[in-house]
Amino acid sequence: MRYQNKRGGRVQLLEISLPLSEFDHGVKGHALHAMEFALSMEKIANARLLHLHRIALRNHDAQLADFVESELLSMQVEAIKKIAEHVSQLRRVGAGHGVWHFNQMLLREGGIA
Repeated sequence: MRYQNKRGGRVQLLEISLPLSEFDHGVKGHALHAMEFALSMEKIANARLLHLHRIALRNHDAQLADFVESELLSMQVEAIKKIAEHVSQLRRVGAGHGVWHFNQMLLREGGIA
């Protein structure tokens, strides 16, 4: 700014707005949008694991099919169920103070608080 003033220029300071985030959503709220995004990512991962399982069966690779089925798909289904429950709860509590209570519940479940 000093250099610009020294050269005869004029410094004009303007507000710099925050960039939009993929989680900014006025209607849904940040937490609900983030959980819905996480749920969609889990569903995509599940679909790809099912595709891998079909490929293993088509190629008669019983070990890979069993591994995907027993180790990966069961965890994926549990994760989808848990996140879907969180999405339902966030829709019920709405934005604002309800989200804070939901966050406290998650902290207690995780053993952090």
